[in-house]
Amino acid sequence: MRKYLSLLLALCLCALSLFGCAPASENSITVYNWEDYINPEVIDLFEEETGIQVNYVRFTTNEEMYIKLEKGGASYDVAFPSDYMIERMIQNDMLLPLDHEKLPNFTNNAQWLQDPDYDPDSLYSVPYMWGTVGILYNTTVTGGEIDSWGAMWDEKYKKNVLMMDSVRDSLGVTLCYLGYDLNTRDEAQLEEAKQKLIEQKESGVLLAYGVDEIKDKLVGGEAALGLVWSGDALTSMALNEDLAYCVPKEGSNVWVDGMVIPATAKNVEGAHLFIDFMMRPEIAAMNSEYIGYSTPNEAALEILGPEYTEDPTFNPPQDVLDRCTFFHDVSDAAKMYNDIWIEITAN
Repeated sequence: MRKYLSLLLALCLCALSLFGCAPASENSITVYNWEDYINPEVIDLFEEETGIQVNYVRFTTNEEMYIKLEKGGASYDVAFPSDYMIERMIQNDMLLPLDHEKLPNFTNNAQWLQDPDYDPDSLYSVPYMWGTVGILYNTTVTGGEIDSWGAMWDEKYKKNVLMMDSVRDSLGVTLCYLGYDLNTRDEAQLEEAKQKLIEQKESGVLLAYGVDEIKDKLVGGEAALGLVWSGDALTSMALNEDLAYCVPKEGSNVWVDGMVIPATAKNVEGAHLFIDFMMRPEIAAMNSEYIGYSTPNEAALEILGPEYTEDPTFNPPQDVLDRCTFFHDVSDAAKMYNDIWIEITAN
């Protein structure tokens, strides 16, 4: 597949070269993205076609990215925040509105992501990758399918459950398990979720909190169940045939990472060129295949083929999406969330 995509792109670039490089107001752009979240070949292809040099800078959390942009001192032309952070940045006038006339490839994106509730009409962002949060589990330990968050509290899995070291993810799925909104600001509901996570810890079910190491431990057979993002689940299942993934019946989070132009961008024209380039079907397919997360680009899915489109982890059916919810900005309740997380993870 990668050889096919590379060949297809080479042919496209040859054709484009007949018409010259795309215009740009500057000869460089600075891109602020997650670690290992783009196919390096894509950057090379963009530079070759446009003559614009890409300075690629990485961040590890949405909060790190936000603080860096809020404080200033550095200028980024394109950034890749998640849905709830996009919402916060819009509210705080930290993003430039997009010129959709300069983004002809936007129409390749799935209709349900062209008007997301965190950014109505996609005025400030376009989707890059998306996925779900669920349970990755070892079927040889569970003895069958898992379909409920309750398994993460089942004492038959003592010292065998891994949770994310992330207040929004771990607290969010616990709220779903209890039947509450994962964006709640209700103190009583948050207190109940806090106690549920403390119970998980004190009962001995919890093995550890982590992030990247969760998938590594599950692949290595060092745990039975783990809270993971769907892309990590796909990678892990490819490495260990005993692993399976589910989005529990009580509901979960569906997330989107988007592309935005910060208000402090110096090369707005170049930023639009880069974002549109990333939405080309061939480019979106290359990135999705390389990263392992779901592309919102329907034309890219046609290139990737049944191996991806028929995989329910990569491309969940509508009934799964119907029970999932976007995270929203809860910065007005940040202290309450942070205090709860400190209590949960203490000791």
